[in-house]
Amino acid sequence: MDVKELRGLSVEDLQGKLAGFREELFNLRFQHATAQLENTARLPQVKKTIARIFTLLKEKGKE
Repeated sequence: MDVKELRGLSVEDLQGKLAGFREELFNLRFQHATAQLENTARLPQVKKTIARIFTLLKEKGKE
């Protein structure tokens, strides 16, 4: 997801997205461990998106 899209979301929506991306990361790691993962570039993308969400939650918490 793009940062511009994430900035427009509320805290509750960000937490929902965070849960979804964490679940996706778990599934990607599981697929990678069992040699079923086809798009290995997706792992770092999801990790960076999770980090972006954490950053935005921290920013919104300070407001």
